[in-house]
Formats: sequence, structure tokens, C-alpha cells
Amino acid sequence: MQCVMTNWNGCQADFLEDGVSGNDVELRIWGARGSLPCPGPSTVRYGGNTSCVEVRMGGHLVILDGGSGIRGLSAKMRHEAPIEADVLLSHYHLDHIMGLPFFSAAFKRENTLRFRGARLETKITLRQILAKMMSPPLFPVPIEVYQATTSFDEFDPGDAFELPGGIQVETRGLNHPGGACGYRLSFGGVVIAYVTDTEHVPGEDSESALALMQGADAVIYDATYTDSEFEDYRGWGHSTWREANRLAELAGAETMILFHHDPTHDDAVMDRIAVEAAEDRAKTIVAREGLTLTW
Repeated sequence: MQCVMTNWNGCQADFLEDGVSGNDVELRIWGARGSLPCPGPSTVRYGGNTSCVEVRMGGHLVILDGGSGIRGLSAKMRHEAPIEADVLLSHYHLDHIMGLPFFSAAFKRENTLRFRGARLETKITLRQILAKMMSPPLFPVPIEVYQATTSFDEFDPGDAFELPGGIQVETRGLNHPGGACGYRLSFGGVVIAYVTDTEHVPGEDSESALALMQGADAVIYDATYTDSEFEDYRGWGHSTWREANRLAELAGAETMILFHHDPTHDDAVMDRIAVEAAEDRAKTIVAREGLTLTW
């Protein structure tokens, strides 16, 4: 099996591994930032949009988070109607859901969209959370304007379920203010772990993170801070690239994708992180908009 990584700048690297053939699984980054969008000339190479990842498994579309990056994915999806997709949300902080009011697929009657999220530290439902965001004075278009067939399903962190096409999903709670949920997607022998937003405890191994990452072909991990920055942001709910690499080794994971970049980290900073992280662990790369992996 060939895993091809590409990005919008035309760079590409190939790895040969064992697994399914025929590009049955594809992963593409549409937004890799945390906290808030930061577009501009200093973030061109890695992008400024917040969390959104497209995963195709056996032809079924799974969308991980609905940050501002989902707008770009929406443009691509206009040519694919009718669409059936599952949107898996890690949590409900604004940077992970701010793109949903602009998710054009939700306004098309022929589409079917299932929004799924964990019951976290909130007393209102997933639908109520999204409806509050899409209501005056915050936003002029209410969620009732969605024309697609939609559902809003909740589960407890630790639950497992199956998506169309036989995609197996495992979940775990993560260490983040207000709670967050990580995902492990399995299909055709390929495993993708999505582990954001989470803060590690120095000197301890995160059982939740390791359970999601164990033997994964690709791990998308919260690497917001450098080690020196981490000490100033204890309790903010984020981790580091060095901890990402450490956990990847413990879990026997293959490709580590550093994710949820701090908005103050411009392209020059991200270039330095990419070099240092890859020197520390060969199969570690930095997420950038347009990065695509196929199996």
C-alpha cells in the first residue's frame, strides 16, 4: 500500500506500508489552527483556518470538527451532491464549530448530515449548542434554515459505534476545560486517531490518548505549544509536539500529524517546529491546509 502526502504547494512524499490498496482511505486537512483563524501573508504555507479534517473511508465521508476550515470543504462538496456524511465534533468551543453556519452542504435539501458529539460538561444538547450559536444577536440565520436531512446525536465519552460502510468508531474523553472527546476511526485495516484538544500531565501517560493512538496508521494530535511555552499555559487544555512524539512511540503509531497550531506561530515558527519534530521522530509531520494522505 502506498501512502501519498501532498499539499497545496505541490510538495509530496511517499511511504510504502502494509494495508488496504486502491486508496480506500483518504485524509485531508482543511484547517489546522487552534483558538481563532489567523489568515494573512505570514501563515500562507500552513494556513490560518481552524480545525476541520476530511476523512473518506470506503467512499463514506467523515468530517472531524467544523471550524472555519469547513468552508473550503463545503466548496468541494458542492460538486458531489447528494451527500451523506457524519460530522464528528471533538467539543463545542467556538474554534471547532464556527464554520457550521457557513457549511453550505447543510442548506441543500438532497443531502443527509449526521452531527455527532459527546455529552460533555454542559447541560444543553448538541442541537441546542449549535442553535444558540446560530441565533441573534450572534448570527442572523437560525439552524432551522438547514434544508438537509439532519440529526444531532450524542454519546458518552468511551462509547463505540459504527458508521455507514462498516467504519468503526471508538471514543475517549480528553483533558480539556469543559471536556473534549477524541476519536479512533477504523476501516479496512487502516486506523486514524484524532486527539485534540488535550493537555498532557508531565511525567504521566495519558491512557485515553494511548488507547486512541495504539497502532494507528495516522494520529492527528494537539501540539499547540512548544515545551517552553507549555509552562506558561498550564490548564489551557493543550499539548506539545514533543509529547506527541513520545506518545506515538509508546503507542506504536506510524505517521504523527502535529495539529491545532497556536495562532501566534507564523510560517517561520512552524518551519522550525517541523524540522525539530522530524529530527526527533522521522515519521512526524506538521499539518497544513491541503495536506492529504491516502492508503
